[in-house]
Amino acid sequence: MTTTEEPTRSDDVQTRPPRFERPPWPPAGPRRLLGDLGATYAANGLIGLIFSATGPVAVILAAGSAGGLSPQQMASWISGVFFLNGILTALASWLYRQPLAFFWTIPGTIIVSGSLTHLSWPEVLGAFLVTGLLILALGLTGRVRQVMAMLPMPIVMAMVAGVFLKFGTDLVRAVGTDAAVAVPMVVAFVALASRAALGRWMPPILGALLVGAAAVAVTGRFHPTGSGTPWIAAPMFQAPQFTWQAITELVVPLAITVIVVQNGQGAAVLTSAGHKPPMNVGTVLCGVWSLATSAVGAVSTCLTGPTNALLVASGQRTRQYTAAVACGLLAMVVGLFAPLFVQLMLATPVAFVATLGGLAMLRALQGSFVAAFSSRHTLGALVTFLVTVSNMQFLNIGAAFWGLIAGLLVSRVMESGDFRKE
Repeated sequence: MTTTEEPTRSDDVQTRPPRFERPPWPPAGPRRLLGDLGATYAANGLIGLIFSATGPVAVILAAGSAGGLSPQQMASWISGVFFLNGILTALASWLYRQPLAFFWTIPGTIIVSGSLTHLSWPEVLGAFLVTGLLILALGLTGRVRQVMAMLPMPIVMAMVAGVFLKFGTDLVRAVGTDAAVAVPMVVAFVALASRAALGRWMPPILGALLVGAAAVAVTGRFHPTGSGTPWIAAPMFQAPQFTWQAITELVVPLAITVIVVQNGQGAAVLTSAGHKPPMNVGTVLCGVWSLATSAVGAVSTCLTGPTNALLVASGQRTRQYTAAVACGLLAMVVGLFAPLFVQLMLATPVAFVATLGGLAMLRALQGSFVAAFSSRHTLGALVTFLVTVSNMQFLNIGAAFWGLIAGLLVSRVMESGDFRKE
């Protein structure tokens, strides 16, 4: 009996998928990489980078300004999320031979902007570091998918919708208070987004950026300061401060936005395009890179959804990895010139950044509402949303965390059947 059972157990072990996904071997050599790279993939990589460097950067600037960060601190943040994540994007995409664009968690950035009203910057940096350790630990367990399934997606997305809502209302306020800048940007965005042919010619958010820049110039509202500011990035290595208030308030929501919201969205985009993203390895990489980016004052790394969607928008599936490699290399260039980039953006009116950030978040806000209220856990999602937008604090912990807790409790008590359907 023993001799006949041993091969069976051995075969089972051999056919069991590895906990950590291995890349194809050997990696693509320079000749294959250049052969796979064509105009279509280079253009997709450029468009993906342009998207990341416009609206999402406006989100960082809005969060940093609300928290009273200096231009140098914001430049270090932007340098970290582009240069370090650009390295990861290029390397991971090359090794796994599929598009794997890693940038930063936008909902996490918005959560941080609310916390900066009552937490010091060193405390936030301490939370960034602990978040990186938590993401790394979860990744090393090899059970990321099980962790993602523990939180109902409607409740998580209701928290995201509550966090994103401010960007929508700021967009509306910008139109009302500075129509000369905001209205042309909105018109350009709508015109490009409503016509597929125009949108392929120029991404709507880029069109809004260019029209807004022209409006700022025509109205004489561009006021650069700090002419002696260096153009090349000099990342600020900043000492973290560890407090229970910051750790309790930020670490779990940040980790959720990375693992559940952003990585889940990125995985869904890539899977629908025919790729098989390495989620366990990807989570480990997000943890390691989050530790590195926290050292220069940057929010946690994630597998981004929108940028990956742009990278797989066209072309042959087997060659789309070159678009991500190109995007990563271009991101490193943006990271090198982050101080110049920040200086130019901060010289524009407040309405310019608010409008750009709001337009960039419109689809994400729409998607979060649809995901939160279209199927199950709708009452729990509503409670989560209301608590999150209330901006309440309890035990010095912010509303995003309490929104999740309240929504889960309400849904568990009043929508228990929805949990059994999962």
